[in-house]
Amino acid sequence: MDALFYVVPCLILAIVLFFGFHATRHWWQIRAAWNSGLTAEGRCLRTFTTTYGNGRDQVRTMLHHVYEFTARDGRVVRFEEEGGPATTVEGDIVTVHYAEGARIVATARRPSRAGLAASTVGVLAILGVVAAICVGFMITYHDMSSEFPFGDDTTESVTIEGS
Repeated sequence: MDALFYVVPCLILAIVLFFGFHATRHWWQIRAAWNSGLTAEGRCLRTFTTTYGNGRDQVRTMLHHVYEFTARDGRVVRFEEEGGPATTVEGDIVTVHYAEGARIVATARRPSRAGLAASTVGVLAILGVVAAICVGFMITYHDMSSEFPFGDDTTESVTIEGS
């Protein structure tokens, strides 16, 4: 039973680390695309939305765009991007910022380094609080369980003298 109080926080920590890695990696990729200086004329091929929530009062809709452009080495690149302006519709021409490499990283978002950094730092701060709570919980549980051992089969006998 004690293992449950360590396994669950460790699983939460693993999920936090995964999302932290993903947020940091996304930040570096978008930053690299903006800093590369490479742009191309791209075309919006498709827009669609995904909806999540409980189906009643808390529903969230995310707008997606599918873009296509030709990199300077002649490769035709198609990518999907979440968010973006709702005014961009199928057939619109957009400026695509991209970074070359074995795997081209591209974005049709306008450069907003401060906004991207602020959102990444915000996500990492929230994940850091969750991680600190998990670690604090495990430390507190460990201290309490070693001070007051649960489930010990030891019994102390008390003798009353007098009467």
